[in-house]
Amino acid sequence: MTTKQIKQLIAKGEGIEVEFKESYNSLARSVYETICAFLNRRGGHILLGVKDDKTITGVNEASIPAQLDTLAKDMNNPQIITPTFYLSSQVITIGGKKIIYIYVPESSQPHSYKGNIYDRNEDGDFKLTNPQRITELYIRKQDCYTENKVFPYLDMSDFENEQFELAKKLAKTNRVDHPWGSMTNEEILKSARMKLKDVHTGKEGYTLAAALLFGKENTLASVLPHYKTDALCRIQNTELYDDRDDIRCNLMGAYYRLMAFINKYLPERAYLEGTQRISLRDMIFREVVANLLVHREFSNAFPATLTIYKDTVVTENWNRPYMNGRIYLDNLKPRPKNPAIANFFRQLGWVEELGSGIRRMYKYCPLYVKNSTPIIEEGDVFKLVIPYNPINGGLNGGLNQSEGVNEGINEGLNQNEGVSEGVNEGVNEGVNQGEGINTKDHLLKIITKNGGLNVTELAKRLGKSNKTVERYIRVLKAEGKIEFKGIPKTGGYYKL
Repeated sequence: MTTKQIKQLIAKGEGIEVEFKESYNSLARSVYETICAFLNRRGGHILLGVKDDKTITGVNEASIPAQLDTLAKDMNNPQIITPTFYLSSQVITIGGKKIIYIYVPESSQPHSYKGNIYDRNEDGDFKLTNPQRITELYIRKQDCYTENKVFPYLDMSDFENEQFELAKKLAKTNRVDHPWGSMTNEEILKSARMKLKDVHTGKEGYTLAAALLFGKENTLASVLPHYKTDALCRIQNTELYDDRDDIRCNLMGAYYRLMAFINKYLPERAYLEGTQRISLRDMIFREVVANLLVHREFSNAFPATLTIYKDTVVTENWNRPYMNGRIYLDNLKPRPKNPAIANFFRQLGWVEELGSGIRRMYKYCPLYVKNSTPIIEEGDVFKLVIPYNPINGGLNGGLNQSEGVNEGINEGLNQNEGVSEGVNEGVNEGVNQGEGINTKDHLLKIITKNGGLNVTELAKRLGKSNKTVERYIRVLKAEGKIEFKGIPKTGGYYKL
């Protein structure tokens, strides 16, 4: 959340999705009633350090670490919030005063605060005491989300243990003190709200979300026979396909396979955002892939597809629409489709707050392809169209195919381009046109003879830096000569 967006929230004032709290020296206890109400209703934004009349009082800077620590511990305490829930927070400075921003997504199940259930309307938080209203909340939560379907006979043997280890690693990378690091696999599923009680039958078990994220392929075939994600390349053969990946593994595996498919066919484009080097391709398509996997309506047999055409990438998935028509930034009203799965991806660092993915697409698409705009359409079928330039490459649009490459971070190399790896690497390694091609050919020979090596291992054999090897790997991938197989921790490169 940017400072500008925070100011817009404050100017808008409190409402069904916005709440202000002063909380100057210590965390206001009433914040938990609001968190509980937001989780049970439509989610929302909490600003600590702002009065009800929109006056920014700020939070005592010395108290911020203690307030954030209290929030994290209390949200992980089932005696306070049941079931527990992990929230992201952010400290922002406005006019020299510190504000704590807390984003609360809509949850896929009911929550209580110290045994009391809270809901939200335009007037604020209110406690639910009427049994009928409480029942309606439970039914609304259960019926709204396919991901919450309970399978009483699913057990831990139906899940892939390696995916739990990967989830722990990614969560701890995203947040060093993430509690998943010390949890058992069963505890992770419970904390992620993927073991529930079906209020209609009284049976308890693991949910469809658990199966989708961790299930073995035969488990998924049993609980959701129509489940698959189809990745197609139709650059040359538009009637059938040039290449295809029929993905039926769990969502964590599907994420990596879809990103590998994208990287195989789409050009890289480096960009300097301030002083930070980013990959525009990765920034855009991480959001595209996450959207395809997270916001899909899994109850419908309509297949989710990602198709690469000559100059566009199109994704389609069945959807439970909240609106119909094209989505722009000025009419964007994000709603969670599968909150438990979305929250899980958020813990891994694969997505951020609701709606941030679409904002990133609008931000980075014009940089990936000059003056381009993503086409995002919501209906029964949710459709994304992302343009790309087959000969795209270079740094901040400064270089193209005919200019050669003269930047260490430029990734638009091809067989005919001279290679200089920036001033330092150019002097130290003496890379010129002929040597650049020889380096690439030598790397290909190593991969051909020793399939499965990672970047570090290849760099040692080639006698080059990791950065150099990574650059030539991108060239070989763009030429369709090599591919990456496996997960990042243990996988390696193979000749196609």
